[in-house]
Order: sequence, then C-alpha cells, then structure tokens
Amino acid sequence: MSPSINYQRVNALLDAHRRDPLQLVQILIALQNEYGGIVAPLRDYIAKAVNVPLAQVHGVVEFYHFLSPGILGQYRLYLSDNITDRMLGNEALMQLLLEQLNVERGKPRADGRVFVDYTSCTGLCDQGPALLINGRPITRLSRELVIEIAAKINAAVSIDSWPSGWFQVEESLRVAGPVLTSHQTPGRALQAAFTMGADRFLKEIDQSGLRGRGGAGFRTALKWRVCRDAPGKAHYVICNADEGEPGTFKDRTLLTRFADEVFEGMTLGAFVIGAEKGFLYLRAEYTFLYPHLQAILARRRAEHLLGSQILGHDFSFDIEIHLGAGAYVAGEESALIESLEGKRAVPRTRPPYTATHGYLNQPSICNNVETYVKTALIATQGASWFLESGTRHSPGTKLLSVSGDVARPGIYEYPFGVSVQTVLDACGATDTQAVQVGGPSGTCITPLEFGRNISFEDLSTGGSFMVFNRSRDMLRVVQNFTHFFAGESCGFCSPCRIGTQLLRQSIDKIVAGHASARELNDITETADCIKKMSHCGLGQTAANPLLDTIKRMRPLYEARLTTLDFVPGFDLDGALATSRALSERDDQGAHLGQICDEQGCLINTGKTGE
Repeated sequence: MSPSINYQRVNALLDAHRRDPLQLVQILIALQNEYGGIVAPLRDYIAKAVNVPLAQVHGVVEFYHFLSPGILGQYRLYLSDNITDRMLGNEALMQLLLEQLNVERGKPRADGRVFVDYTSCTGLCDQGPALLINGRPITRLSRELVIEIAAKINAAVSIDSWPSGWFQVEESLRVAGPVLTSHQTPGRALQAAFTMGADRFLKEIDQSGLRGRGGAGFRTALKWRVCRDAPGKAHYVICNADEGEPGTFKDRTLLTRFADEVFEGMTLGAFVIGAEKGFLYLRAEYTFLYPHLQAILARRRAEHLLGSQILGHDFSFDIEIHLGAGAYVAGEESALIESLEGKRAVPRTRPPYTATHGYLNQPSICNNVETYVKTALIATQGASWFLESGTRHSPGTKLLSVSGDVARPGIYEYPFGVSVQTVLDACGATDTQAVQVGGPSGTCITPLEFGRNISFEDLSTGGSFMVFNRSRDMLRVVQNFTHFFAGESCGFCSPCRIGTQLLRQSIDKIVAGHASARELNDITETADCIKKMSHCGLGQTAANPLLDTIKRMRPLYEARLTTLDFVPGFDLDGALATSRALSERDDQGAHLGQICDEQGCLINTGKTGE
C-alpha cells in the first residue's frame, strides 16, 4: 500500500533543510515520520532534489533501523529488547501486544496501519519494560497497559489524545555528587573562560586530567589541543549523544536536567579550538527530548550565549541538533560523523583521526555528553577542585546507569575508584551472581571480583552497570548480548559481519543443548579473529560477553554441553528457516527430506513424504 504523497509538503521539508545532501538523514527521518515509510517514488524524488545518487538514498534507508523502504503504518511500535527488559517479561508483553493488535511481529498489519517489532536498548532500563511508539516512550509496561494501548490503536485514536502520563520518563538520581548537585547559572562558565582566555582555560582542562566519559578515556585537553593546532578551513564541535550501549542512560538524564551545562561545555570547546559551528548528535531513541533541547538552544540564543558576538566578545558559535535513525555503530565517532554528513554510519579507516580530519574532513572535536558537562564545571570550579576526587589516573567522578536486579535502579554518581561492592550495596542488590560493567562490550565479573573499582585503570565503563542475581540464566544473558552485536554489525568488514553471526550460532547451539566442547574452542578461535581483524570497536568487543563468562563461569557452559568430546551435528532443514521466511514458503517442497542426526547419519524428517 503506497501513501498519497503531498509533494508540496515534501518540497517545504526539503527547503527547510536547504536541499543539502549533508541533511539527507534528517530529510529521510522527517519523511519516515510523515508517511510511515520511504517508498520508491519518494526515494527517487529525494535523490534528484538533493543531487545525490539514488543508490546513496537506498543505502541510507536500508542501513538505519528506524527507516524503512516500505510503509510500516500509522502506528509504529518498538519494544525494547535489552536483557533488562527481558528480565521484566517483555517477551510475554510482546506476545500479548501482537495478539491484541492481530499483527505479526516485523510485518505491517494487513490494513497497513500497524507495525510492531523489537529494537535494541532504548535507554530506559531503569523503568522497563519500555516501548517506543512513533518515537515516543512508554515505560513500566504491564499487561493492563498493553491492552489499553492496543485498544487505543484498534480504535484509531490519535496518539496526541492518549493520556499524557503514559509518556512520562522519570529521572531517578539515587546518589548525587558534584555534577548532579550543581546547577550553574547559564553563561557563568563562559564568563570564567573568557576571563582566563582560551590558552589558559585549555591549560586548566589539561591540569584537571579530564578524560573522555564515553568509555575510551582519551585526554580531553590533548584532543582539543591537536584539533586547535590542525590546519583547516573551519573547525567543528560535536557532542556524541548517541548513547546506544545497552544498559546506559546517564546521558538521557544529563540532557533532560543539565542541557545548559552540555551546551555550555560545547561552547567552551568551540572557544578553545576556534569553531563557529557545533552539532549535538541525538540518538533516535531520545527523539522525545528534541523539543526540550531546541527550546534551551533558543533561550541561549536570546541570552546571547549562542550566536554572534557571544556575551559581547569577538566569538560566534551556534549549535545544530542532528537526529540519529537507529544504529549502535554510530556511537563510534567517525561513524557518527558519516551520519552527520548524510551517509550510512560506517566507521572510517583511521588514521587520520577526527581531531585533524573530522566533519567535512576538517579538524573536529567529538566528546561525550558527560565530558562537556565536566568542562563547564572545571571552568568555574578549577582544576584543583576537580582533582579532589577520583584516582591518580582517573580524576573526578563518574555517572553510573544502574539497572537489573536491584531495588533502586537509576543514576549514581561516585568518584572514580569506587568499588563494585559499594555500588551494589547502595542500589539494594542482593544474592548477586554477576555484574556487567560497561555494557555488553565491557566486562562481566563475579562475586570474587566485587572488590575491584570503577576506573580507567581497572574497570572502565561508559556508564552501564547491569546487575544479575542468582535466579538468572547467565547464558541467556550472553545470548541476548551476542544477538545484539550480530544485529548491529554494520556489515562493512567480513570479520565482524561473519564473525558475529558465527558467535550467535554458537551460543544458540549451546543454549539449546546441542553443543559439544568443540563449540567452546570454535568460539575462542572466532573471537580471536574478529578481535584482531575487525574494522572498528564493535567487532573488536563483540566476543567479550562470551569470553568473559567462559573464563569466569565455564561450568555453566559445560553443564549445557551434550558431551565433552566432539560430536558432529547439523540441522540442514533448520538452517533453511530464514530462507523460507524470506521467500514466504513453508510447503513440503521448501523442506529437506533428510537432515543429519548427532551421529552424522542421514535420517528422514517425514516432512516431504519420502
């Protein structure tokens, strides 16, 4: 079913985006929201209007999770499928929703009005199970609420008329440190930096030892200095708000309650490197924050904190918000920049690095939301104040997104060096079996290591801190994480594209009870390959959940193995399930008559009547 396209509105949208090919992703997001899909006539029209190859438009549409080449419908629902949502019963809620709406998961309903599917972590792990409907979040799902949602949809009630309370997102600040307790007057940090001058302020950042809070921990001052000194026609400031690591939601809180500090930190960065333009890249799952952030930007412009001659100084800078369209890999800064430029979010080959060759191949700084907030605090409080907390190599505090089997999920701010056990005690965790620090790409530890500390020199994290008690099947946790990486691989390089699928098949085989000890050896070999050969960090860390748990919880794996010896076994007919689904065939001719049993012998399945 194709929609009736109002080309007058399409042209108005194109004009609003200056018919700029750099705005291609933003244009396609707007069209997806308007029509529920980007059909062939729209793709052709947009390619000509912005003067890009049709293949580029096709590639962008098919790359991002929340863009579709076909019409998905008036109501587009995505249930979060992070492991914390699984633990809260999202699978049963998904089945109930499908039944109530009479729709098949991943396919538009027959009337073309409804689409339901899973999506990766929505950044609402502290209040799951959660879903997004047309980009708007609904948290703390229950059977009763799902039935009410389905009734509204079946009655064709406009989402704008739904109870406003359904869309409320809470911000639970459980332990507040210097960041969460500070609310600076807008412009105060800028005045302090102007008084110091750009060079002195950069030295203050350097003396503070501030390191990036996105997980990698690169020295902020060094990144800024390299960018400042790099030749280029222009310099750019980028804020990475693509908080896609499962279990992470601290940037959501900062953008909600501390957006002024985020924008002030970006402006400070621009002051240092000599930039006039900045971008905040907002993940698609946080689109509901877009009006709030735009309002704050408008106020800052009115207060002369953005725009020309900021606070009367010879310094001009402004910020533009770009929305993501659903791609975990866009959290990698070079992939994010590709997306900013209207392309697929495929990581670039490095070197050269972003500091010298970033947006439009010009010098750019790209920092995390939390990092920019910290720079604003350092401007007013000073480096010595910042160094009062943390460790020698990890100064300052860290915001942790705590979720899972805890009594008090939410945001916890601690000085670097805090032990895992301290956090567990504070959040009310009991009978804890394991903690995943840093999300699936991070480290899984067991009680023997709860004395370890959160820091760059020990357990580094971008913020995710997921807790699992002894009632949880940790192999199911690993399976969820491994499926996540397989689904999020951008497909650019073979080691990651193929390796993540092999890892997925291995954990599925183990969980199903069809594996032998040989499978653990295969996992190790595959992991070694993708760690060494993958193009970016996604592939290099995709095997971490498997390797960590095999190392620390090997008996869990061995208990699921059919034997410790090698046993060949492969279900040929089962392997064709995906092909049958794609071809929409399930007749006898689409099934093999024989498959291999566990002894490698051919047996008759009885499906073809042979």
